[in-house]
Amino acid sequence: MQNSNKPIIKHITDFLDYCEIEKGLSDNTQKNYGRYLKKFIDWLKYNKKENIKPHELCPENIWNYRLFLARYKNQKSVLLSKLTQNYYLIALRALLTYFADKDIVSLPADKIQLPKDAKKEKVVKFLSLDQIEKLLLAPDIESVTGLRDRAILETLFSTGLRIAELIALNKEQFKNLENKKDLELSIIGKGKHPRVVYFSERALSWVKKYLKTRDDDEKALFIHYRARQASEGRLTPRSVQRIVKKYATLANVPYFTTPHTLRHSMATDLLNQGVDLRIIQEFLGHRNISTTQIYTHVTNKRLRDVHRQYHSGKNLKQ
Repeated sequence: MQNSNKPIIKHITDFLDYCEIEKGLSDNTQKNYGRYLKKFIDWLKYNKKENIKPHELCPENIWNYRLFLARYKNQKSVLLSKLTQNYYLIALRALLTYFADKDIVSLPADKIQLPKDAKKEKVVKFLSLDQIEKLLLAPDIESVTGLRDRAILETLFSTGLRIAELIALNKEQFKNLENKKDLELSIIGKGKHPRVVYFSERALSWVKKYLKTRDDDEKALFIHYRARQASEGRLTPRSVQRIVKKYATLANVPYFTTPHTLRHSMATDLLNQGVDLRIIQEFLGHRNISTTQIYTHVTNKRLRDVHRQYHSGKNLKQ
């Protein structure tokens, strides 16, 4: 371990490169780390500590920064939630982990403890199969945009793709589909990790119908349609979010419905059908089984009802 001659601020760029190259983190995660660390940098500058080096950072600095976060108000004079404060602290903790990995003397990452009341259990919101059916039937398939949107919705529910993975799909990946009823497709997922996703016969049939309307040179599978122009380029994440929200409203399904809700719904349906959690982990591309375990609570009631029905002891003699 050695002291660094560079101030902490000068290490941020190297840290973000490390997140990309050595940790394989997604672009979004890198951007978030950069955004959250900017507040720490601004705090250092405001307190005239912009030249502080990693080995000079002390517990008192961390405590004062936490006080700053707890008392910080946005433009609407609203305090940061405990969960949002966590995000800033997690980014700083990741920076300290980077220093340790690079043998740079600094505070241990575990010196930054997250507020306990911010560690709330993640609630998974999903749709029932009846609600999924209403959502899938909502687009007007007589129009080219409606046909595209039906293919998007069917793809999201069948594959469990994330938005970024969906919009990254290219037409070239769907060549020679004439004799195929379903499809296994290799993609590069979150963190640049490869995995295989599966298009059901139903989902693939809608992708085929949609592709028959395409006579453009666009590379992307799902594209914009505006006015009379054939294509306007690859859909953005925001566009896909708007599409799903539009049909959620038309289908009168819960307001919380987003593209990620369809991913949750796919995983929940598999779990309810008795599919092993490890297999669902593979379907979703989770690196850690603990991430997949957020879905197990949705089956707790079903298991309780089954136990009551079949193992209540009511057939035993008193």
